[in-house]
Amino acid sequence: MARPRRIVLVRHGESTGNVDDSVYEREPDHALALTERGWRQAEETGKRVREIFGREPVSVYVSPYRRTHETLRAFHLDPDLIRVREEPRLREQDWGNWQDRDDVRLQKTYRDAYGHFFFRFPQGESGADVYDRVGGFLESLFRSFEAPDHPPNVLLVTHGLAMRLFCMRWFHWTVAEFESLSNPGNAEMRMLVLGEDGKYTLNQPFDRWRDPEPYWMSG
Repeated sequence: MARPRRIVLVRHGESTGNVDDSVYEREPDHALALTERGWRQAEETGKRVREIFGREPVSVYVSPYRRTHETLRAFHLDPDLIRVREEPRLREQDWGNWQDRDDVRLQKTYRDAYGHFFFRFPQGESGADVYDRVGGFLESLFRSFEAPDHPPNVLLVTHGLAMRLFCMRWFHWTVAEFESLSNPGNAEMRMLVLGEDGKYTLNQPFDRWRDPEPYWMSG
């Protein structure tokens, strides 16, 4: 199995929805674009990504949202070195269709009290739902490693929650551990690095906003 030496996860740059949540009442979530600041963030991250990969080939998976596609475009990766696949399972958590700002703010309050993993937005998804589809993608990713010519690098351009849930599934974190962690900032990167022992480690931990609060001994 040709396991990659690096798996890089990047959150999209700042979007219009990150600075004005009223846009969700007028535009679909998947259609929101990067702000000018978001483009600059993505371009800066792109410099780091190009330094990491050098002239090595990269297998790229990108969420189907506009802001993730624009983030990938801002990386200015050499098209001769990348293989890009749009991956719907890496999309943002579904919060419903047209979103009323005041209702969403209320639902976020409920979510904070109920728990980010289990709370399901009305007509949308819970964190557990996203975990399941990210887990399905991970199984497909593992199968792709069986190709003898698989690139030594994988790049996922996705969303903050999906990044945390990908790592939760990969490293077998508990729900309590997941609940204690914060999303990365816009255009932030995390990298799974393959060690000489055949195991992957995370190059940088996610910020923790509280200590994990497990129910059982497994926590």
